[in-house]
Amino acid sequence: MTATVTTARERMELAKAASREVALLSDERKRDILLALAESIVDRTDEIVRENAEDLSRGRANGLSEGLQDRLRLDASRVAALAAAVRDVAQLPDPVGRVLDERTIGGGVHLSKVSVPFGVVGSIYEARPNVTVDIAALALRSGNAVVLRGGTAAERTNAALVAAMRDALRAQRLDPEAIQTLDDLGRDGARDLMQARGLVDVLVPRGSAQLIETVVTESLVPVIETGAGVVHILLDASAREDWAREIVVNAKVQRPSVCNAVETILIHRDAADRLVPGVVTDLQARGVTVHGDPEVATRATGVVPATDADWAQEYLSLDVAMRVVDDLDDALTHIRRFSTQHTEAIVTEDAGSAERFLAEVDAAVVVVNASTRFTDGGEFGFGAEVGISTQKLHARGPMGLPELTSVKWLARGAGHVRA
Repeated sequence: MTATVTTARERMELAKAASREVALLSDERKRDILLALAESIVDRTDEIVRENAEDLSRGRANGLSEGLQDRLRLDASRVAALAAAVRDVAQLPDPVGRVLDERTIGGGVHLSKVSVPFGVVGSIYEARPNVTVDIAALALRSGNAVVLRGGTAAERTNAALVAAMRDALRAQRLDPEAIQTLDDLGRDGARDLMQARGLVDVLVPRGSAQLIETVVTESLVPVIETGAGVVHILLDASAREDWAREIVVNAKVQRPSVCNAVETILIHRDAADRLVPGVVTDLQARGVTVHGDPEVATRATGVVPATDADWAQEYLSLDVAMRVVDDLDDALTHIRRFSTQHTEAIVTEDAGSAERFLAEVDAAVVVVNASTRFTDGGEFGFGAEVGISTQKLHARGPMGLPELTSVKWLARGAGHVRA
């Protein structure tokens, strides 16, 4: 960070100025810059891991949840994965300058609609150092500057990552002010970022439901909402037992601290006797606490009674809610009430049930016979992701490079006037 720059507004003004340079970079130049970013991150692995250990130690002392500690934690392999994600983004097609529509108007005026960078992308997030790298890489690849506010839990880790990336920009003769952090300015920095209409073009929050709600309600900058993940899997009457057990375990256990992990399992009454015992046993064998309704408790041991709060809970831990539903309609009613419109899944061999589920469930991603863990920018082939949008305007679902562009219309005439 430039030593003489002390306020959030000054930093965002520098980012705005740098964004004009970034917007004009060629495809090849942006690719080279990202490869340099990845190399710089790898070169600083020891420093990044050391600073991350300090953040983790402080987080444990301050009672940071296990789920957030997992998201915060970086070791050498995770740092290498961050760099690999940047390299993947570097190889993706340039989203800028795509011709989206063409036509001729007014007796000869050629009109074209092309994709252009937003300008300055802001992000507010918590305990997620991967977001620091992912959003910076995606922003630069799509011709944008970026302003980051990553929270106090990861402050030292983020500072090391940002320093590595800014040094790479400097070495590539690109204005390092294209990557800004406001972490050292605390909550005041976050508030200034939310109020920076005219300096920041779009703001993407990532984190808890409370953080996202705060940004959505208090921001003057346009926001792309990335929602919490109260994710459901419905085990339908015809669900194959092996599929049901493997999908549920993968969706809950592989990485429970992420937003695409399953939080509620609904089981069709006609399959309850067949599926509940095995599914519960498999989950418990992997350390999962099952919060079940009375119908689940009568079919399995060791079940914790579910409360009304469990159905709306994003645990982000080795906990899951489980309920027996009367039929598909009952399941759809439950999902409509408690879904955060992130990802919803059904396991079924009934084509009619599958198609109804796909058609009637209102979520960014709707899945048949697969784990909810596939809702991810990398898995979708986008490289790293900005976030998973649960809103319906501009972007929905995993957001990659195209979602960090806007459009403008180019009109080329030869002395034409409107009649």
